[in-house]
Amino acid sequence: MSASVETASLLADRIIALEESSTLAMTKKARELAAQGHKVISLSVGEPDFKTPKHICEAAKQAIDEGYHGYSPVAGYADLRKAIADKFKRENNIDWKPENIVVSTGAKHSLANVIQVLVNPGDEVIILAPYWVSYSEMVKLAEGKSVVLDGAFENDFKVTAEQLEAAITDRTKIVMYASPNNPTGSVYSEEELRAIGAVIARHENVFVLADEIYEHINFTTSGHFSIGSIPEIKDRVITVNGVAKGFAMTGWRIGYIGAAKWIADGVEKLQGQVTSGTNSIAQRATIAALNGPTEPTKEMAQAYERRRDLVVKLLKEIPGFKVNVPEGAFYAFPDVSYYYGKSDGTTTIKDSDDFAAWLLNTAYVATVAGSGFGAPYGLRISTAASDESLTEAVQRIKDAVATLK
Repeated sequence: MSASVETASLLADRIIALEESSTLAMTKKARELAAQGHKVISLSVGEPDFKTPKHICEAAKQAIDEGYHGYSPVAGYADLRKAIADKFKRENNIDWKPENIVVSTGAKHSLANVIQVLVNPGDEVIILAPYWVSYSEMVKLAEGKSVVLDGAFENDFKVTAEQLEAAITDRTKIVMYASPNNPTGSVYSEEELRAIGAVIARHENVFVLADEIYEHINFTTSGHFSIGSIPEIKDRVITVNGVAKGFAMTGWRIGYIGAAKWIADGVEKLQGQVTSGTNSIAQRATIAALNGPTEPTKEMAQAYERRRDLVVKLLKEIPGFKVNVPEGAFYAFPDVSYYYGKSDGTTTIKDSDDFAAWLLNTAYVATVAGSGFGAPYGLRISTAASDESLTEAVQRIKDAVATLK
């Protein structure tokens, strides 16, 4: 190969067009600064700061001792799929059989599988924004078209049924959203989801991809509602979940879907050619997570709610920040656009990317720019950290923005 040839240009066009994950990119930069000796407070990664509960770890050790060392079935072990089906019925009022379940290597993998299985080139995927950074890139890989609907700050960042109705065309294939939401922490209520469900019911060729990975981190009094429990559209809703957030099992890499059998079969077919079955030991541990005690999950959720209250209070003390009160997940998402166009004398903040990079390089606080979430006015701050770290981080942010004029 000639030395003059740019090797990057030899990559496939789909990879060249793909954006790097903004959350992972910021986490990488934070680690680099920390390695240089800077005292970085990283609030960029969406990862629980708790350890996996002991009974789940013990189940994994038992699985090793019992010899679960070989390839696992492509769609997951039969008893795990049953445990997931039981969970859907028990917690979500969704009646699926084990044959409707496919276990994958994380909820991200599950989402990507479904999009590849359902989306043809040119199909439109309506994404309710703010959205998790990988949604639009997954659609891009499937050669679909993302149609982004903006949830207004005044409506707690949530898209209305009326907005959705106006956006559906004869090319619409999927409506995709997360509740509780990443990055905003907003939770769609039962009333709101039933209204959206009524819109979907009127469009018989439109599917819903419901990302419920933060289900167990919900601070509302009414609790979590699954759109897949609406009978009229049940067969057109693909519910995605996993164990990463609610059970502090990010590294175990287990996600799953519940869907109509023909969709589940399609996902299994794809997975059989790409990854095969996911980690055998992690699957056995997941059975213990789904069937075991719920107290550790509830205790984590209570801690996240306390931290939510702390961070919201502190952020509201920063001049120019617009802050809502997240109802779930472990993020705050202030509108920081007041500072766009302002300068510290050296750097002028033009947008959220500049703002996040400037905070990291001056205050050594890692956050994530809202641009990657389809919300360029915002800044995602993870509250999955100690009270002390959160307090110091927000104070550093407050001191830093005081230099912007």
